[in-house]
Amino acid sequence: MENVQRTNGSFAQPERYDIGHVQEVIRQAHEELRQLLHQRSEIMKRIGTVKQTISGLANLFGDSVLNDELLELVDRKSSGRQPGFTKACRMILMESGRAMNSRDICDYFQAKMPDLLARHKDPMASVTTVLNRLVEYGEAEAVTANGRRAWRWVADVPLAPGVRASAVHNVA
Repeated sequence: MENVQRTNGSFAQPERYDIGHVQEVIRQAHEELRQLLHQRSEIMKRIGTVKQTISGLANLFGDSVLNDELLELVDRKSSGRQPGFTKACRMILMESGRAMNSRDICDYFQAKMPDLLARHKDPMASVTTVLNRLVEYGEAEAVTANGRRAWRWVADVPLAPGVRASAVHNVA
């Protein structure tokens, strides 16, 4: 398609194409994007459920029931050093089976992995940042528990009594 040069040297869009056709293509692409994002959300929930199931079985019967690939896939493989901060937050949230707030997770770190927590100038802010990032990744969900902001691992399980799901942008 050619652009038409104006007398001032700028180029004008040609009038030869049908803007209705462009709008229809955009509408279809928008609908497909919405469907794909919904599918991704459903897949992330299913992945969360499967990871929780595998972790629960490993908690009951020991990590020895899992092969190396599974240990890595559910973030349980020991590399000989403490896990990264995000990975640790992910494991705590996944294995808790309940909604947790930043304080709950900091308390867990303090009890089980104080060295990892000590590396952070403001541990509560670091935990909150990681949890919000897990929401963006589709791995966690922001909820309100007992009137406070909390997060739970995304899985195909009903919410516990007293916990309601909140739209991510409605949770301050």
